[in-house]
Amino acid sequence: MVETLAADISDDVQTRILGVLKRACDPERPLVTAESCTGGLLASVLTDVDGCSHAFERGFVVYTDDAKTEMLGVSPELLAECGAVARPVAIEMAEGALARSTAHCALSVTGFAGPAGDAGEEGLVHFACAVRGRQTRHRQEKFGAIGRGGVRHACLNVALEMFEEALE
Repeated sequence: MVETLAADISDDVQTRILGVLKRACDPERPLVTAESCTGGLLASVLTDVDGCSHAFERGFVVYTDDAKTEMLGVSPELLAECGAVARPVAIEMAEGALARSTAHCALSVTGFAGPAGDAGEEGLVHFACAVRGRQTRHRQEKFGAIGRGGVRHACLNVALEMFEEALE
């Protein structure tokens, strides 16, 4: 079971983590993450399970626009045009992470975990999942004003669901 965050993560989420990692344990299906508002939380839980270290290839924590550009190749013009919390940015993050790794599947997350952006955007998060040889998928969630920790943990559920779908 997931040990490090067991007190913070529900049993059902821990079960989902194990399921994703078991699917990704195939040497041809490692995972990569590109995280902004979750600050590496997804990468952390994916590396907490003994015997599954080969399922996770790497993680990018790209909190600033400069980091998104430098580490993942997100276009500075795109960031200037639509901001970091947007569908096209999430897609470029996932595709950039996949291109800069040997992984099979990349998941990106970018959003407002706390009060930020325009009114009503707290809890707005964009996710993208890129899989080699497939079209990148996007998902938007509006978690609302549930606090930074609440948004970050809600993001885990969505990210795991997207990984599950991608690894079917």
